[in-house]
Amino acid sequence: MDDTELAHRLARDLDGAFEALVRAHVDRCHAIALRMTGNPHDAEEITQDALVRAYRALSGYDADRIRELRVRPWLVTIVLNLCRNRARARPAPVTPLDPLVERGHEPAAGTDADPLNAALAGAARDRLAAHLAQLPERYRVPIVLRHIDDLSYAELSAVLGRPEGTLKAQVHRGLAMLRAAMAGTDLEELTA
Repeated sequence: MDDTELAHRLARDLDGAFEALVRAHVDRCHAIALRMTGNPHDAEEITQDALVRAYRALSGYDADRIRELRVRPWLVTIVLNLCRNRARARPAPVTPLDPLVERGHEPAAGTDADPLNAALAGAARDRLAAHLAQLPERYRVPIVLRHIDDLSYAELSAVLGRPEGTLKAQVHRGLAMLRAAMAGTDLEELTA
């Protein structure tokens, strides 16, 4: 079910359709929260809180407003705001990317058959997660939303309130910083 159909169902019967919203978006919300906080426990709490807040907000909207809602970017905005609030309270530790792989991205064919390749792939994901966590938020957030959550640049613009061109530049610059960091260049030198 696409988000337009989901929004129409929510407008007709919020209580009956909300479970479909949760099923369609819980993994995505969790993946974003995990990438932003670096803490599985915090990510679970943020995901639950985001869905509760979404329900409460929807219950106060009229049917026309719900039908016009772009559900995915709207939920991402709620998750990001909760992550930012949590980040003010404490810094984010590094979390491996494995939970993201388990939540919908299939491992490369043959990695389970060869333990050495699986271990090397896991180490590479951990290094990437560590470098991603070190990126400044202005680069990390667009990269997570674009390349982990697959938001379009138009959706990124709606969620983050920045022009698409700016977001394209931030994603490009952030990816370049990640590539350089993975190649051994000091990330602090790149952000200065």
